[in-house]
Amino acid sequence: MANNNHVTKADLKALRDELKGDMKALRDELIEAIRDVETKLLKAFYGFAESTQERISNNEGATDGLKKRLATLERRITDLEKRINFPHASP
Repeated sequence: MANNNHVTKADLKALRDELKGDMKALRDELIEAIRDVETKLLKAFYGFAESTQERISNNEGATDGLKKRLATLERRITDLEKRINFPHASP
């Protein structure tokens, strides 16, 4: 700044250049922070998706086993009903 407490164009230009540099550095830091948050969110979502997929696969396997057991029980009940309703028929 000038000695007589007056602001010159050179002073304003220097201040503007300094502010531009500070703003660019702040912008770069903000972009990096946003990328870090994005990465953390994506990792969390992928982890959630993987655990959900595993749980669904486990449930499908359990459901298949239950379906087979139910089919066996239904077949056995049908066989018993046939014996009760038609006692003289051959099995």
